[in-house]
Amino acid sequence: MAPTNSSESSASAEVPAPYGNGAAQVQPPSSDGSAKPAPRVRLHHLQQAKRDGTRFAMLTAYEQYSAEIFDQAGIDVLLVGDSASNNVFGNETSLPVTVDELLPLCRAVARSAKRALVVADLPFGSYEVSVQQGVETGVRFLKEGLAHAVKIEGGKYYADTVRAMVQAGVPVMAHIGFTPQSEHALGGYRVQGRGDDAQRLIDDAVALAEAGAFAVLMEMVPADTAAAVDAAVSVPTVGIGAGSATTGQVLVWQDMAGLRGGRMAKFVKQYADLRTTLSDAAKAYGEEVRSGQFPGPEHSF
Repeated sequence: MAPTNSSESSASAEVPAPYGNGAAQVQPPSSDGSAKPAPRVRLHHLQQAKRDGTRFAMLTAYEQYSAEIFDQAGIDVLLVGDSASNNVFGNETSLPVTVDELLPLCRAVARSAKRALVVADLPFGSYEVSVQQGVETGVRFLKEGLAHAVKIEGGKYYADTVRAMVQAGVPVMAHIGFTPQSEHALGGYRVQGRGDDAQRLIDDAVALAEAGAFAVLMEMVPADTAAAVDAAVSVPTVGIGAGSATTGQVLVWQDMAGLRGGRMAKFVKQYADLRTTLSDAAKAYGEEVRSGQFPGPEHSF
């Protein structure tokens, strides 16, 4: 998905920020030699994809280089996920990661992504206590983390939190189905929304969308249930292990690129084998250092 210049969108085309954009950004020249900034993906572009029946791609990112690479590759949405707990900090689950640990990662991604919409996860314990806590944490991720939006896990119980956050100027993506922060309450990693439970997810999605969520992410949900949820809401849906009916798809980048070892979830497709590539490079480097082959004359002053 790419921002378009349809008659509908061009009537209210985005203009340069009237108060400045911080340090000057050097834009690569376009085909005609002029420097043109890449248009930022905004919430209304995702909504337009839902209306048009087109798709957008979303990946996690936790630092500068992955954010820059994915942004330049055309990934539309970057998620600074609480999955950093597992994939950056070495925890077994997403539960231990904190707001203060995620904020620097979020800043790095937001500073590096010139086009993609940057969404930050609110970690476990940072919004469940009260509506006020949710608003305060969301504001921190926009002010300190430079995120463009946040994501929270949970069903219609959090509709009031979503509504208050949106009213405070914090765009919210809702996350239903399997919610990793609730893995102990759910009895482990289990598919959600089977059979009669499908209606619960539909009700959750409708309530959260009506509260102002700009999108609904579904994780580990049967494809037919996810399709029913998508049909029930006017906002875009995002899937991870939720079939192909959603407007967007998301994967953890270390899974997608084959960096993480071990067993992969059924919904993961690996598009590269970075683990082998990095391992081979490290082995070659180590062998050359030990043999005295590196550094050679060409690497010395």
